[in-house]
Order: sequence, then C-alpha cells, then structure tokens
Amino acid sequence: MEGKIIDGKEISRQVKEEVKQGVERLKAEGMTPGLAVILVGDDPASSAYVGSKERTTNALGMHSEVIRMDKDTSESALLEEIRRLNGDPAIHGILVQLPLPEQIDEQRVIAAIHPDKDVDGFHPQNAGRLMAGMDGFVPCTPLGIMVMLERTGVDLNGKHAVVVGRSNIVGKPMSMLLLQANATVTICHSRTEDLPSMTRQADVLVAAVGLEGMIGPEHVKDGAVVIDVGINRGEDGKLHGDVDFERVLPAASAITPVPGGVGPMTIAMLMSNTLKSAERAHRATR
Repeated sequence: MEGKIIDGKEISRQVKEEVKQGVERLKAEGMTPGLAVILVGDDPASSAYVGSKERTTNALGMHSEVIRMDKDTSESALLEEIRRLNGDPAIHGILVQLPLPEQIDEQRVIAAIHPDKDVDGFHPQNAGRLMAGMDGFVPCTPLGIMVMLERTGVDLNGKHAVVVGRSNIVGKPMSMLLLQANATVTICHSRTEDLPSMTRQADVLVAAVGLEGMIGPEHVKDGAVVIDVGINRGEDGKLHGDVDFERVLPAASAITPVPGGVGPMTIAMLMSNTLKSAERAHRATR
C-alpha cells in the first residue's frame, strides 16, 4: 500500500531544497529573489496561506514582502500597489491572494500584474504562452502535479489522461501540460454525461472539482494513477479530497492523499517560479 501513495511532502521538500540552492547561487552573484504577496481583507484561510508563503520564502533565503490591505480597499488602490511592485527591481514575483472582496474585479487585478512577475501563472499572456507551447509561468498546482508524476516515474507518453474540472487555475492548464507531455487528454466537468464511463478510460485521472469524495471506485479503472487536487473541509473538521481515498486506493497503481499530496507542491512551485523570474532578471542585467 505504501508504494502506491505519492508523497507530496517529500517531493516538495526536494523541490524546495533545489530552490534554496538556486537562491544561494544567485545571492552569491549579488541578487536576492524577492516575492511580494498582497492580502486584501482578513479572511482566516487566506491569512493562513499568506503566512505559510511568507515563512517558506524566508526559509529559502528569499526576500519576502507582505502587503496587508483593508477589506474595504478600493480596486484603484490595489492596482496602484501592483503598479508600484511592477516597478520595484527587488521584487521578482507578485501574488495577489484570492479570493478578493466583491468591489474588486479579479480579472482586472490579475491582468495588472506584469507577466514577467506573474509567478501564479494566471495572467492572460502566460495562459496564452502555455496554450502555444511557449515558455512562461505556469500555474503552480498543475506544474507541481507534473513534477510529482515525473518524479514518481509515471510515463505519460501515449497515455489517456482524464481531467475532471475546467478551472483556469487547475483544469485548463493541467490539460495543456498533459497534452504537451504527449498524453491524450479528455476534459470532464459538471455538464459531462455519464462521468464514470469517461473517467474509467483514464490511465491518469486528475480530480479538481472541489466536491468531497465525488470520485469513487466506480470512476477508476484498475492500475490508474489518481491525482486528487481537492481540498474540502469535511463535517468532521478534517481536510478531504475529491477522491474517496480508502475506497479508490485498492484499484490505483499510485494515488495522492489529502492532505500531504498535491497541496505541498503548490507552494514549492511558487518558490520555483519566483526563482525562475529572478534568474531571468539577473540574466537581463548582465
């Protein structure tokens, strides 16, 4: 059983150690990678995420800047702060913690971040570069999943991958990355008819819908690799995935747990993207 479970904590530890070494190399050449995170409001979950990012940034030797803004902050004030960070040479990555208060247009804010500092990978220009197979910043969760698959030895070449979910943050970029790895990709969503008949075809199944336990054994063929992106707070107060883990485990050749699977990879790839941005900026100044 243990061999089946993909240890996201261990793989993320490896990635962060590699990032730390990269940061040390850059600092030896006179540049410190910098990440700025903007938090609007006082949502407890968002505050916890921002705190975790700040601690990780500092632990890896990067410069960390957290800007906390009141929940009544105007859109124009937030955009002005982003413009300031766009022009700050000490900042290589800008992240605006989502969700935002209702008075602020999320898409307008994302588009205001300079594409070269968009380490979340949400800017339309980076989304277009991903679609075109060009180099750019890729959203951290799907990027982390690709690293997990690679380091677990999953060969995607010619395999059938099914992605359940079509969000701009996970589902769509995940599908593009799998396609670039030469998988045949099917995207399913809330309007898909007879979902189990689709997901049972998957050699690699990625569940990213945000519904606790919706993927059961009837959705999974024997030997499939199952990646669970869901993070749902259950009635028991614990975190649960989109996959009914215990019931799906016997059929899967490899599976990610929740917590301890995809989650740790997201922040590791955020750090990796920030280092990548700093390395680009450093090359441009030489």
